Amino acid sequence: MRFISPDRLNALLDSAWRRGLLPEPPMERALAGWCEGGDARWTRPLRILVDSLRGEADLNPLGRTLAYGQLSRAVAARGRAERLWQRRPEILERRLERPIVVLGQMRSGTTRIHRLLACDRRFRFTRLFETMTPVPRRGPDLRPTAAAAGIRFLHALNPELAAVHPTSARAAEEEFGLFSLSFFGAQLEAQWRVPSFAAYWQSADRAPVYADFRRLMQTIAWSRAPGSARWILKAPQFMEDLDHLLAAFPDVRLICLERDPEQVVASSASLVWNQMKVQSDAADRHWIGAEWLRKTAHREARARQVRRLRPDVPQIDLRFEDVNRDWRGEMRRVYDFLGEPLTGETERRMARYLAQAERSGFRSHSYALEDFGLDARSVRETIGRAASFPL
Repeated sequence: MRFISPDRLNALLDSAWRRGLLPEPPMERALAGWCEGGDARWTRPLRILVDSLRGEADLNPLGRTLAYGQLSRAVAARGRAERLWQRRPEILERRLERPIVVLGQMRSGTTRIHRLLACDRRFRFTRLFETMTPVPRRGPDLRPTAAAAGIRFLHALNPELAAVHPTSARAAEEEFGLFSLSFFGAQLEAQWRVPSFAAYWQSADRAPVYADFRRLMQTIAWSRAPGSARWILKAPQFMEDLDHLLAAFPDVRLICLERDPEQVVASSASLVWNQMKVQSDAADRHWIGAEWLRKTAHREARARQVRRLRPDVPQIDLRFEDVNRDWRGEMRRVYDFLGEPLTGETERRMARYLAQAERSGFRSHSYALEDFGLDARSVRETIGRAASFPL
């Protein structure tokens, strides 16, 4: 798809609304209908998010349209999930035994490890179209087609996103979308400046979110062919919610990624900037830098605290640089830790994936702390304080 100018699209939408050719997204009017009869555990954060989008996010016409579309789809998906669970209660009895969790900050190499493990046909993983829409509508399953179209549209709006995070509709993907059905998570905060929404979740109980997350993973597992394959889970959100994740999946194995915090913060801020700038003309690089430095430090502290308190959970540490230097050796370490053989076929599939990833252009993603009002000293001091918890 050719490049689509966000400025041109914003002008067209604004003109169409003013002339009555198209209706404006009825976010506030739709809210009452969305929340009618819903559980307060998800309707309350939805109300707060809508208020924050209206009063704080400073969305442009495209941003308002995309936000309305996302929220309406999430409400519809949640409704489908709850109706399915009522009809098929056996779904919630399905066991996911000994899941493998790739744990790490945004931009710390978790996607690479996740997708390397996904090369092993003995493991199962969530595909992008499933994390975007975990429960299909009745009739033909059009989720892969819709996901592919969405990716092409976003890349046409901002081609840099293809370098920041290459993906495809059927690629192994983190479970960020599943949290959207609870109106929770940094996947939403990474698109919009919504500080009131973020502040709400700082103190709100997240246990129900992870109960929903488990049910949605059971639903995706149920939708696949029967089998006892181990699942690979990955989301940077797990860093600040590790205690809740362990409560929902008590027999996990943790593969923990580490990377230079300067690179993590700069790359994270760049990812957020590339998502936020399309939806708000007032997107602020320096605010993004400060907020994602805060989030990174908070996640580091929370994950270290929980890992220290839970030495019973099997864990292995990997360094980003070591995987760069010798991915085969590091993956052999991972497989020894998991108690699984690394077969020659799987290793060859891994090598093909890495070669394809090189050709995707992801290494063209460039970023610098200074672009976001940060410097190496402040990042190291802030993350260093967060990393003071001994493991």
